[in-house]
Amino acid sequence: MLVLIKGAGDLATGTAVRLRRAGLDLVMTEVERPTAVRRTVAFSQCMYDGTAAVEGLTARRASGKAEALAAMARGEIPVLCDPGAEIRKELPFDGVVDAILAKRNLGTAITDAPIVLALGPGFTAGVDCHGVVETKRGHDLGRLILEGSAIPNTGVPGDIGGYTEERIIRAPADGMFEPLAAIGDRVEEGAPVARVAGSVVCARLTGVVRGMLPAGLAVKQGMKAGDIDPRCEVRHCFTVSDKARAIGGGVLEGLLYFGKEKGLWSV
Repeated sequence: MLVLIKGAGDLATGTAVRLRRAGLDLVMTEVERPTAVRRTVAFSQCMYDGTAAVEGLTARRASGKAEALAAMARGEIPVLCDPGAEIRKELPFDGVVDAILAKRNLGTAITDAPIVLALGPGFTAGVDCHGVVETKRGHDLGRLILEGSAIPNTGVPGDIGGYTEERIIRAPADGMFEPLAAIGDRVEEGAPVARVAGSVVCARLTGVVRGMLPAGLAVKQGMKAGDIDPRCEVRHCFTVSDKARAIGGGVLEGLLYFGKEKGLWSV
């Protein structure tokens, strides 16, 4: 089964890890300057570094169909700078997964492939995709929704260790982002963690920096620029999260469920 994943942030990457380990062939797409903060577990980092490795799997930036096929032949996951996912017209994809997490549909249609799945709010199963996977932390995280939509975006980050919004590092001003702490660093509440245009943002809790935008990226005031994990487990910074694994499981379920229904595979 050949699957296109639109987006290559940490949740898309966790999904890719589960699908690739299940034996599926993958192609991923991204924008030129991704803003994923969990860069150590996001294949979107290929856009900056050319390659990225997560839990033993390697992704490589590819410039088109030929390079994508070559990467897959080497056992790698190709990541294309292709915001419109035009590659879907060039390869015989069995499934398309919209993992952009924009909280709205940016152009995915139920006709894009035999199986079309989408992550989170902004999509309706049976209308613009075949199935939706719930992305909100809680009882239904990772659930495959066959009718209707995911829980609407609340604007409040999920609870980790008793903290929600306090975990998030936000750009204090418009300008070029300058990290003052690195992913994996332990920081104390009140410590400076980033700077933009002379304005400094400080940690609002004690924990380990789990995500941080790269230096030199243009940001807007209030934009998510990083996150701090109060559980203080450095290993969590470099491995796929529980949330991403749950979502990846829901995507795998959806591909198999609709794949069997459409005769793409059989037991």
